[in-house]
Amino acid sequence: MIDAVRLQGPLGYEFRDPTLLECALTHRSGGPQNNERLEFLGDAVLGFVVADELFRLCPRDAESKLTMMRAALVRREALAGVGRQLGLSEYLRVGTGERKGGVVQRDSVLADAVEALLGAVLVDAGFDTARALVLRLFAVSIERVIAEGTLKDAKTQLQEHLQARARTLPTYRTVARDGSEGNFEYRVECRVVGIDGFGAGVDSDVRAAEQKAAAALLQLLRKPDAQEDEQQ
Repeated sequence: MIDAVRLQGPLGYEFRDPTLLECALTHRSGGPQNNERLEFLGDAVLGFVVADELFRLCPRDAESKLTMMRAALVRREALAGVGRQLGLSEYLRVGTGERKGGVVQRDSVLADAVEALLGAVLVDAGFDTARALVLRLFAVSIERVIAEGTLKDAKTQLQEHLQARARTLPTYRTVARDGSEGNFEYRVECRVVGIDGFGAGVDSDVRAAEQKAAAALLQLLRKPDAQEDEQQ
């Protein structure tokens, strides 16, 4: 694992107690002093700050819409996206076997680490600092979700892309399951009748693997040459 102190730059926060940062970046496979308790705390901070910000910025929206927007912002894929922007996979401390298995790239692991970092900042500097960090890390997503009403996931985006072109809906199929009990990884393929190529996704969660497969196919379809093929 690269020296975690380097993460303080992109994070925009310098820890008073560096051991909190180390703990926040330690997966349960990396030792007994891991990030699960900090994750619990960070999850609560994130949920409250996002809810408070949406309540303040959207005074006319009903509770149901606020709930939907908050869910879009704090879902696993959104948190993992923040983790990838920070480059967390480089800093995570995991067991040797888990690192070889690519655990540090999993959405669930990255999302947990983001929440743990928020919890660590709360313990290190208090609520106001933790709140400021949440708003900084999620500023673009909050602005977007308010403008659009939701942050559409890859499966939804793919479906809308296909419907706009009168294409059939995609199908998802689990083509492989590797690993041992409690540590499976699923490979899912996403295909559309009449379209060459497919999207593939791998994750410990089947639904997350489907999202990755949808994102891969959507990326393929959005390439200029693919768009020409679709129009033919």
